[in-house]
Amino acid sequence: MRVLAAMSGGVDSAVAAARAVDAGHDVVGVHMALSRTPAQERTGSRGCCSIEDASDARRAADVLGIPYYVWDMSERFEQTVVADFLAEYAAGRTPNPCVRCNEHVKFAALLDKALALGFDAVCTGHYARVVDRADGTRELHRASDAAKDQSYVLAVMGPERLARAIFPLGDVTSKAEVRAEAVARGLSVAAKPDSYDICFVADGDTQGFLRRALGEQPGDVVDEGGEVVGRHDGAYAYTVGQRRGLALGRPAADGRPRYVLAVEPVQRRVVVGPAESLDVAHVVGASAVWFADVPAPGTTLTAQVRAHGADVPARVLAADADGVTVDVTGAGLRGVAAGQSLVLYDGTRVLGQATVAATRAPADVVPAPGRTA
Repeated sequence: MRVLAAMSGGVDSAVAAARAVDAGHDVVGVHMALSRTPAQERTGSRGCCSIEDASDARRAADVLGIPYYVWDMSERFEQTVVADFLAEYAAGRTPNPCVRCNEHVKFAALLDKALALGFDAVCTGHYARVVDRADGTRELHRASDAAKDQSYVLAVMGPERLARAIFPLGDVTSKAEVRAEAVARGLSVAAKPDSYDICFVADGDTQGFLRRALGEQPGDVVDEGGEVVGRHDGAYAYTVGQRRGLALGRPAADGRPRYVLAVEPVQRRVVVGPAESLDVAHVVGASAVWFADVPAPGTTLTAQVRAHGADVPARVLAADADGVTVDVTGAGLRGVAAGQSLVLYDGTRVLGQATVAATRAPADVVPAPGRTA
């Protein structure tokens, strides 16, 4: 099978490519240049797409003895990931750029180009497992290493693209195992630090990035009663559930901490209040992607709403091809923001994904007939 290996310049993608070679595939390595300033320097674990990363990927390909190319995808990345990131924050939502990158770049633009060039599949260093059933169904599952599992950010790819994806690291037990394998293979990236935070915000200052792109839009910080308790330079710099950096002019009457409850960009307002006001009973998801049949109302499963968050018990209230609403009462979920990704699981299997459109607090939930709230 002809396989295109996406090589970021990190240890995971290098070892994944090596395993694809070991599996007997005809492998070609490609580095996606996503930055419009590729000459930038990588700083520790921050940043991506630097000259250093491209060079590291080339050296790994040389060790593996496979052809290597650099593909410029910066325009696609800028249009579908960075622009979406800015638009979502400007609208008061909280996007996950890794989800959008997997959706629009790695498993859309890259895969489509690979198929057009005659490749059969794309191989990446993501931590996730693919299970092939006897009936030909391919299932996306959590990785064996729960600490590194990336099925959450991959769930947006859908079954058609999963059919053309290979994740050789899905069965490893730890990142230490990957690094040890890289050492054994003579790959110089064995000790290279992982990349954290938002890859295109190299200095880690997300608020500064947003301010430079969107400009200052000063407004009020208000409590639940509408009383002004502070000022801000841009509502876009806040997200539901945030506690730090509120710079409130005065504390709450009861002295307890306050959190962001809502972001209202049109009014240029940020609403703050107590932690319990962040409690979530129902999560409503839109633009659904399903890997299995749409679950019937009453189906019990688990839900994950943050990339590094735990999954929680959930029950389907309504679902169709386009969206889903789940009941997470009793799960202890707080501070779920519109724009986040809602991923549903049956055990380790990914059933589907949707973008959070709204949440309902326990007080907003109408009890069923004959029951009390």
